Amino acid sequence: MGERRQFSPRRFWAIVVKEFIQMRRDRVTFGMMVGIPLLQLVLFGYAINSDPKQLPTGVLLADYGPQGRTVLKAIQNSGYFSFVEQYADERAANEAIVRGEVLFVVSVPPNFSRDLIRGQRPAILMEADATDPAATSNAVAALRSLIETSLSNDLKGPLAELRGRPGPVELRIHARYNPEAITQYNIVPGLMGVVLTMTMVIITGLAITRERERGTMENLLSMPTRPLEALVGKIVPYIVVGYIQLGLILLAARGLFQVPMEGSLALLLTVALAFIIANLAMGITFSTVATNQLQAVQMAFFFFLPSLLLSGFMFPFRGMPIWAQWIGEALPLTHFLRIVRGILIKGNGFAEIAPQLWPIGAFALVALTVAVKRYRQTLD
Repeated sequence: MGERRQFSPRRFWAIVVKEFIQMRRDRVTFGMMVGIPLLQLVLFGYAINSDPKQLPTGVLLADYGPQGRTVLKAIQNSGYFSFVEQYADERAANEAIVRGEVLFVVSVPPNFSRDLIRGQRPAILMEADATDPAATSNAVAALRSLIETSLSNDLKGPLAELRGRPGPVELRIHARYNPEAITQYNIVPGLMGVVLTMTMVIITGLAITRERERGTMENLLSMPTRPLEALVGKIVPYIVVGYIQLGLILLAARGLFQVPMEGSLALLLTVALAFIIANLAMGITFSTVATNQLQAVQMAFFFFLPSLLLSGFMFPFRGMPIWAQWIGEALPLTHFLRIVRGILIKGNGFAEIAPQLWPIGAFALVALTVAVKRYRQTLD
């Protein structure tokens, strides 16, 4: 008895060896322990950028004089703006902002060069999509000082006297949808997608593994049900749970944070079904792959972390490198955030959100197909 109470290095080492053997056998858990820190390191080190540049910008040019071209060239050379399209009229430019194709539209008015030479301080209009203040604030701040110095080379000789005046050009900035840069207008709608992604994937990820660990999987497998019937039957109750969560967030967004709801709530609730199913299908897929509940949770977190960081919820999507944007475009949360913010803040209709809806549907179809194929009707 006395020998057992004393600390034995031999018994201690035996326990250590046993734990390493179990760790080696549980390759999924070991892979997650190594993979998640590496994923965090790569995403935070390379993909996250709080000062986005090369933001997509449209041009509405009504004056082709040399001074107008000088201002546009200076704006482009700042590095914050990337001209992607020149529009023929204001309607086309407005539709581009509504659809999210560009974040800015620079408008050079007619007779800009003539009015500048006459000392009449012509105005340049910069329209900005301010639904995400973090994505546009630095670019707007740089633009103010840029306009003051962009024409220094042109204002020489007879035009030198214009330099002494308080700004030869008037800059007008129209921050659309969120002119006061209230962060709640951007964060709270995005929380709908984040909460649904986290809860739906984790809850359904535990669905099959829980039954396997409790020994009730045999009863389920003995029932005369097809794989698709069993999986859809597991998903439907959680769809109701997802809508309850969605309703609670909408009530809080309106009652606590006064988030504007410009669009149709019926449209939002309808398209949310595709997003909920996509996350539930992903959770079911993890549930069919994992051998225990711990592995299912680890897989769900491995999916949730990139969704949180690469979707544009925490950091500006346009500020990430191209390879990170490609990964983000494959995640359903990225497109759902654009849908929610577009409907609530911009008042978008189905035509504007349709390009963001089909990637969510495609993701749900692929995830559900994989889950059905991996589902086993026998314990083997």
